[in-house]
Amino acid sequence: MDPRDFPNLDPELAPVVASMAAPSPYALDHLAVSRTGLAELAAAIEVDQTGVVWEDVGRCRVYRPVGDRDPREPLAGLLYLHGGGFCLGSVALEHHTTVALCRDLGVVVVAVDYRLAPEHPYPAALEDCHAGLELLASLDGVRTDRLAVHGSSAGGGLAAALALLARDRGGPALCFQSLDAPALDDRLETPSMLAGPVPSWSLAEARRSWEHYLGGRAADRYAAPARAEDLAGLPPAYVVTCELDPLRDEGLTYALRLLAAGVSVELHSFPGTFHGVQIARGTAVVERMQRELVEVLRRRLG
Repeated sequence: MDPRDFPNLDPELAPVVASMAAPSPYALDHLAVSRTGLAELAAAIEVDQTGVVWEDVGRCRVYRPVGDRDPREPLAGLLYLHGGGFCLGSVALEHHTTVALCRDLGVVVVAVDYRLAPEHPYPAALEDCHAGLELLASLDGVRTDRLAVHGSSAGGGLAAALALLARDRGGPALCFQSLDAPALDDRLETPSMLAGPVPSWSLAEARRSWEHYLGGRAADRYAAPARAEDLAGLPPAYVVTCELDPLRDEGLTYALRLLAAGVSVELHSFPGTFHGVQIARGTAVVERMQRELVEVLRRRLG
């Protein structure tokens, strides 16, 4: 793609955009090939696991910090939900991120390897996420009054849906929800979604993603949280959007609706960035995004 097509692009991201192909639904039309490629990528990522131990429990991967601390002191817990358009992604692909969050925050992290669409359409993934939250709340040494959820993209949409579901089912209670470029609205009618070509993600990809996830059924508030009429009583939120992201406006709108419902919200729309900008590791804006996430979660989890 030609970075000159995006005048507001952060200049440091121009080389990354120049190396990208135009967005298309290809990955979601050839899921077996895409999943194989992502599995190979996950296996190739070197991870510094210093200070962290982990184990797989059912569909979840549980991380605990180790080191110079009182083992009798209970820790806060973070549920981590990966992205991937509801069809791709895994805990293995996000292993480096969850290890770093566990170590940097000093909390127990549970990453959910939720079932993927279209083989397992809604509500399979959300039920897996709720089961992951129940697991986190049941672990020894975890503070049930300090449980948070974080998700990116489709994982952000699942995180928002889980906050609604946990509220309506009476628990486990969340003290915080962190929504990074969340996919919230299956209607795909916002100005940012209809604006035209951007460096990453597209209307066509978003449409295919929702088709796979919904599996032919109508979306309700737990499938697409933007459809929820009542947002009162939800946990405080940290919402991140990217300027050149088709999902930008649904994130902004949801944050404003949370505020209107009396929910405390910290909203940060990062200028000159695109969906999935975290691939540009080492750039100033990505470093700032990652640093801010850790600071926000540390403050909220105590």
